[in-house]
Amino acid sequence: MLSTSARLLRLADLLSSRRHWSGAELVDRMEVDARTLRRDVDRLRELGYPVRASSGPGGGYQLGAGSVMPPVALGDDEAVAMAFALRAAAGSIEGMADVMLALLAKLDRLLPVRLRARVSALESVVLALPSRGPSPARAAVLMRVAAACRDRRRVRFAYRDRGGSESRRTVEPMRHVLAQRRI
Repeated sequence: MLSTSARLLRLADLLSSRRHWSGAELVDRMEVDARTLRRDVDRLRELGYPVRASSGPGGGYQLGAGSVMPPVALGDDEAVAMAFALRAAAGSIEGMADVMLALLAKLDRLLPVRLRARVSALESVVLALPSRGPSPARAAVLMRVAAACRDRRRVRFAYRDRGGSESRRTVEPMRHVLAQRRI
């Protein structure tokens, strides 16, 4: 039988892996009884996880969005992918490089030695060539355009064409596009 802390980590991981779980599914996966599951859900709530519960047919548990980011359990492949993605993306968004590198350093301190070796192996053989295109996108601009896409609002901005002529444009943005490490 797992210790309480190991069960809580396992439960948090399960809840974050899928949108909705029935109580019976969680009881089966966790190999506990319904009462232990309810107590573990209450403990997760005390730790800041916003776990929602509903009863009746179709009821169950789901992890909701909260005001605080609770601890997240990552599998080996997820941790390696996150470290690699952070390293690769660090130069693609202006103003975010320091945040991404700080997060990468934090993740590196937490990685077990075997995973640190996998990340190091990837980093040692991947070469990122500098882009000849425009400078990296600014994070604040990306967030404003993303909000305009979501809210279906128009965006107005200054534009300079290849010939150097300046104008003002009004567009209805639909998506951010990532191409050649640029957004």
